Amino acid sequence: MSRIHKTTPAEDGFFMPSEAAPQDEIWMAWPERPDNWRNGAKPAQAAFTALAAAICEVTPVSMAVSAAQYETARRSLPEAVRVVEMSTNDAWMRDIGPTYVIDGKGRRRGIQWEFNAWGGLVDGLYFPWDRDDQVAGKICEIQRDDSYRAGFVLEGGAIHSDGDGTIYTNEECLLHPSRNPDLSRDEIEARLKACLGARKVIWLPRGLHEDETNGHIDNLIHVARPGEILLSWCDDENDPQHAISQEALAFLAGQTDAAGRALTVHKLHIPGPLYLSAAEAAGIDPSDDMSREAGRRLAASYANFLITNGRVVFPLLDPARDMEAREVLQSVFPQHEIVGVATREILLGGGNIHCVTQQVPTA
Repeated sequence: MSRIHKTTPAEDGFFMPSEAAPQDEIWMAWPERPDNWRNGAKPAQAAFTALAAAICEVTPVSMAVSAAQYETARRSLPEAVRVVEMSTNDAWMRDIGPTYVIDGKGRRRGIQWEFNAWGGLVDGLYFPWDRDDQVAGKICEIQRDDSYRAGFVLEGGAIHSDGDGTIYTNEECLLHPSRNPDLSRDEIEARLKACLGARKVIWLPRGLHEDETNGHIDNLIHVARPGEILLSWCDDENDPQHAISQEALAFLAGQTDAAGRALTVHKLHIPGPLYLSAAEAAGIDPSDDMSREAGRRLAASYANFLITNGRVVFPLLDPARDMEAREVLQSVFPQHEIVGVATREILLGGGNIHCVTQQVPTA
């Protein structure tokens, strides 16, 4: 049985490692809800299968699957993928799974954030979200890892760590009234430092244009290594993303990380812009909370990739931009294998590769 500690990770000497650190496992969750995934989620399931196949070549993958979909998932997924029956409300494992911290003594523990479907009753994307809120604790039990309950609302996609004392987030998301309206920015920052063993929190202003998570940081930037950032970029002055990217670049240029490093920023041009087609929208069941109408702009970003055990798995979204994205990633990660996976079907649901994966670092 895994134990829930009443202290904080920082008090116990734990910190959130870099995504580039060695990993024992990647967790995912199987998509099925028809008001988010078109055509009964079959196209999305094919994309999740391809993604799991690309990951499990270098890192073991566990897929959380409902009882109703268990046989379908087991039949579809590579034999190497572990299929675990688990109830969820949707498939965004980055946000519902535990964020892991480690220490210098070979120990690993999970953090259970509170999850409210990106906004609760203010502007959450679905109700109920109770099953998703239980996932982090269940995974810690399955992994036999001790854990902490953070006691406030946060999603894994809202934070990035450089593994060396710096956490990146943004004001648009963490200060949104649908998250923790009773906490000030200083109080949230203090809790992040306590939970993630960080010495500094860098707050970018905004997230990617049209990101329905209130601007998760993992759709705007990715941390390559301490002092080095990939930023979603846009050259078109008429695109709303242009001003957001310019603002972020200027902001990062004036920052130093916890170790006092100036930040190097690599521009990673966004795909498209991409939009939900009429045919795609027609296959999605109506929903009171999620906007899935034809012509809606998709929050597409190449920064939404996964680093796992010497491999970078990135989304293939736009033939006009995919190769450029691959080249940028290869230049930033010269020792890594760069692998692309077609993930438009994941994008249609509101996120991408980083959003649907959660790593379990090696202790």
